[in-house]
Amino acid sequence: MPTGRAKPTAVEAMALAVEASARVHGTTSPNPPVGAVVLSADGEVVGTGATRPPGQAHAEVVALAEAGERARGGTAVVTLEPCAHHGRTPPCTEALLAAGVARVVYAHADPNPKAAGGAAVLRAAGVATGHLPTPVEPLRAWLHFARTGRPHVTWKYAATLDGRTAARDGTSRWISSAESRAEVHRMRTTIDAIVVGTGTVRADDPRLTARGTGVTRQPLRVVVGTSELPPGARVLDDEAETLHLRTHDPDAVLAELARRGVVDVLLEGGPTLAGAFARAGRIDRVLAYIAPKLLGDGPTALRGAGVSTITDAVGLVVEQVTMCGPDVRVSAVAAR
Repeated sequence: MPTGRAKPTAVEAMALAVEASARVHGTTSPNPPVGAVVLSADGEVVGTGATRPPGQAHAEVVALAEAGERARGGTAVVTLEPCAHHGRTPPCTEALLAAGVARVVYAHADPNPKAAGGAAVLRAAGVATGHLPTPVEPLRAWLHFARTGRPHVTWKYAATLDGRTAARDGTSRWISSAESRAEVHRMRTTIDAIVVGTGTVRADDPRLTARGTGVTRQPLRVVVGTSELPPGARVLDDEAETLHLRTHDPDAVLAELARRGVVDVLLEGGPTLAGAFARAGRIDRVLAYIAPKLLGDGPTALRGAGVSTITDAVGLVVEQVTMCGPDVRVSAVAAR
């Protein structure tokens, strides 16, 4: 919805803020990819903004700058409760108060104890606040990171309908469809790091980069394991930064990535690495691309997850099932 004469409802304005958040997804870590919309006193959209890279303006400040004096007496609609602390930039609550907005509506309370409390600060200054719970997919990983101190881990894999990730002779290109592969490349542009094991590097020699039209950033490539990487492995090229972590411990991997400001992780390794993360309880989301093919033999997606009986099965909650080309795309989250 363009700025100007459009007068959206609060729900419609929040949808615009979510769209703004999605446009910067993957560029703000360790800060959250927040989106903001400013409505004038008579309800027109007069400013839209999203958080810029670390050290630069937050979403509210960007939207207020676009709105200018038209923000006075108006409403700010934000995907995350405005911050109330001095970090690399001043508090967004100060910018909102200086702009003279009369009301602030936010989708998610800020779970970060250093930045939380913005709504209370605004109310104490006479600004009305409202909580409009709204799913904001770009904030999923950051909210997890703020609550736990650990990067959010999505385990992504492709398999046949009978659960095979490769044929008996080891061939696996291509199990998933061109549509699924394109979607994964788009996803790689929004995450902070891709994690695989040394076994995957030796067996598949993957590039672990985002490829396609308009790609402007690459995730950190992370290889886990004590084995040396093969000379000439494509993960050692200069397309993206590569980090070799000489450990097999998922918690050690995530601690190091958190130290580096990594918030959102895509786990793309083979069954052994996936099993280690599952056994440690460090898979937060599973994203499976199920191809309508049967192989009968060949490796499966998961091995060594620490499950010996059905009562020990790792519990998941399916949140979405969609088609991606001919493949079935299943998104499930940890049931905890």
